[in-house]
Amino acid sequence: MAKILTSREDIREWAAARAGNPMLMETPDGTRSRTLLNLTFGQEALNSDNNEGPDRVGGYQLVSWDEWFEALDANKLSLRVSDDPSGGNEAEFEFVERE
Repeated sequence: MAKILTSREDIREWAAARAGNPMLMETPDGTRSRTLLNLTFGQEALNSDNNEGPDRVGGYQLVSWDEWFEALDANKLSLRVSDDPSGGNEAEFEFVERE
């Protein structure tokens, strides 16, 4: 089963339960650019050896939750996730248009 999360608190709690972090990427789109949203999981493993600087994973940049939510709201998106209470597979999410 899946559920759609629109509340900032619900999205943060779902991501935190899976060690998720917000990421954004500006990508060319014709003559403009557009912002791609994503979540990364297990980022603390990538930050081993006391790496405290900005991280770039596959071209994405880790951002604050506030910045990520601004982009989510600007694109009028929600997050569809598994409602498996045990956590499930962190890859089981997708962005969907808000109704």
